[in-house]
Amino acid sequence: MNKPWLQDYPADMSETIDYEVKPLYEALSRAAKDFPDRKAVSFIGKELTYAQIDDAAHRLATMLQSKGLQKGDRVSLMLPNCPQYVISFYAVLYAGGTVVQTNPLYTEHELENLITDSGAKIVITLDLLYPKSLRVKEKTDIQTIITTSIADYLPFPKNKLYPIKVKRENNIVIDTTGSVLFKDFKNFGPVKPIEVDPKEDVAVLQYTGGTTGLPKGVMLTHFNLSANVDQISNFFYKYNRGDEKRVLSVVPFFHVYGMTCCLNFGVANGYELVLVPRFDVTDVLKTINKKKPHFFPGAPTMYVAILNDPKLSKYDLSSIEACISGSAPLPVEVQEQFEKITGGRIVEGYGLSETSPVTHANFLWDKRIVGSIGVPLSDTSAKIVKADGETPAEIEEIGEVLLHGPQVMKGYWQKPEETAAVLKDGWLATGDLGYMGEDGFFYIVDRKKDMIIAGGFNVYPREIEEVLYEHPAVKEAVCIGVPDPYRGETVKAFIVKRDGVDVTEEELDKHCREKLAAYKVPKLYEFREELPKTFVGKILRRVLVDEEKAKQVKQSS
Repeated sequence: MNKPWLQDYPADMSETIDYEVKPLYEALSRAAKDFPDRKAVSFIGKELTYAQIDDAAHRLATMLQSKGLQKGDRVSLMLPNCPQYVISFYAVLYAGGTVVQTNPLYTEHELENLITDSGAKIVITLDLLYPKSLRVKEKTDIQTIITTSIADYLPFPKNKLYPIKVKRENNIVIDTTGSVLFKDFKNFGPVKPIEVDPKEDVAVLQYTGGTTGLPKGVMLTHFNLSANVDQISNFFYKYNRGDEKRVLSVVPFFHVYGMTCCLNFGVANGYELVLVPRFDVTDVLKTINKKKPHFFPGAPTMYVAILNDPKLSKYDLSSIEACISGSAPLPVEVQEQFEKITGGRIVEGYGLSETSPVTHANFLWDKRIVGSIGVPLSDTSAKIVKADGETPAEIEEIGEVLLHGPQVMKGYWQKPEETAAVLKDGWLATGDLGYMGEDGFFYIVDRKKDMIIAGGFNVYPREIEEVLYEHPAVKEAVCIGVPDPYRGETVKAFIVKRDGVDVTEEELDKHCREKLAAYKVPKLYEFREELPKTFVGKILRRVLVDEEKAKQVKQSS
């Protein structure tokens, strides 16, 4: 097919790559061989080399096998960005297992759904989350819970002070009785990595709503993920494997964006991962000031928070060379201001869980177009099709974005019909509407039909609505995304109450917080006598979206 975007590829960036079909875990084993004494991770003052991380991953893999892990078995990782996540991720792969990416913020209700669907029998999590994991274990097929403490990888005296801090702030004494202790991996010998078929065997189950509905497990093979790392490395043509670069890793590893653009990309190239367990603007500024990272993958909300921090001038951000902004559109003013204070470059990219995730990006050091998602990466084809899903659209004509490349998923876990609906002849139908300009740069004009992106997280209205419908006072419920100056979008719920039954916003908020992660809980409620519907009774979500847009226009005029 014609690829007009290739004309703008920099001379140092290859149009195609000679991929080595290899297991994803080889990224770590090769880094440990080539750079054994180089810092692999730094975490709140603690530093570990590639040789240390690799040895720990090999030993933990043996421990996992001792707990019954067989090739292809799923292991849930429910951890923040910490050394244990890096070790566990590669340990599961060395042992022949599949990583199930799990958000530590999930409620028991959400975890139960994910664990049941994936069939995970082993969970690796923080000791603080052990009580929640135990309750989920009672309702699922979980056989083993492995617990670790943040203190396990803190330097002295922080490791001694941490339990005191937890007790004071949470008023609890951590009890992990009945769990397997992560640190006991030291009692095991190194594993012989299990052989895998990189193009067939699934390395990661990345849960997403896909284009609609409740979360589905995206099957990403070893080759999908290693190929996407190769594509991103090619895109960073001014960086070389083995350069002494530091990657600010604050985007959660359990998010496909953080997993690929921080964890896998950093390890494959032998870079140092500067781990930040959660985004706190002061912590991030202090970390940049002290650790001098070069690459900062992030979401617009992160850059906005940094720019608006009242103490910004106290910190030196000049080490930042490159930022890829993902998960939501990047405002022009944010791009310009962030480049001004860092002296580095920040560009917008695009991708999906179904594509490992990166497919497009603006060039960091060459031509870029503000407002565009850039051009397809090497060996990635993209096209815009008309409503029939097949007929090619004209230049600058809006249609659905279709993608093809080595990073496109194998399919949805145990959902062949839903896989067939979006994957045809190797082409992935994204559900996103966009167009291609004359020069081959792509633009997204609307996102997946109903999905809300709040603070960089994908929020699926149907999941929230199902929780709202469980409340006895709710007759009808529909959720939409409305503009939010900080989060990009936030969730608004429209509610029709049952006759003769009353309910307050506070009661609904409490109900939702028991079943949903905080970022999914509606921030706004509007009670109505009725909701707009089609003649067959389907709620017209788009009408409500248009009403909210009209309100915004009226308020700004």
